[in-house]
Amino acid sequence: MFARSSMMQARLSSIDAGIAFMRDEVMTELAGMPGWVGLSLLVDRDSGRCIVTTAWETEDAMHDSASRVRPLRNRARDVFGGDGPLIEEWDIALLHRDHHAGAGACARVTWSRSDDPDRYDSSINVFRTYALPAMEQMDGFCSASLMVDRSSGRGVSCAIFDSAEAMDRNRQEAAEMREKATSQAGITVTEVSEFELALAHLRVPELV
Repeated sequence: MFARSSMMQARLSSIDAGIAFMRDEVMTELAGMPGWVGLSLLVDRDSGRCIVTTAWETEDAMHDSASRVRPLRNRARDVFGGDGPLIEEWDIALLHRDHHAGAGACARVTWSRSDDPDRYDSSINVFRTYALPAMEQMDGFCSASLMVDRSSGRGVSCAIFDSAEAMDRNRQEAAEMREKATSQAGITVTEVSEFELALAHLRVPELV
């Protein structure tokens, strides 16, 4: 499974219009594309940063969709009234759901890098055997995913929780877990940010 993420800086007053556009128009268009298996949208209503991620069955399907997705992406940028987007492609290395996220769900996203991309298999194993079980014990845990770009050594993990309140309560626990996991994996965390999960329509199967 593969994913393409598009990060844009939206105008704060346009975020709700952007969410509606993604839900009512973009998803309808994507549904007709071969190999598409879902979309998620993360928004930060304080900063205006928004991240759209589309998932695909194969790398070829993701690449073949590029010309059809491009005009949708440009229209979305205009509706959000923002700048960008920054586009990145990923290999979905791991995905686990405890239960589906409902209204009010939020996400904690962690970006990382490795100076030795050849170590990413061991890093994925640390996420699977240590970080994921620890997350499952956290207040309000819904699901977690890990995406990697092996060529650059970059990775991004996303943990979904039932509410902002749950995420507030487990923030210190998550920070301690993250420090131990990254030390074991030999990777460096470059950023941690929290978002509202505005849309979550992913049909990606369990990858654990």
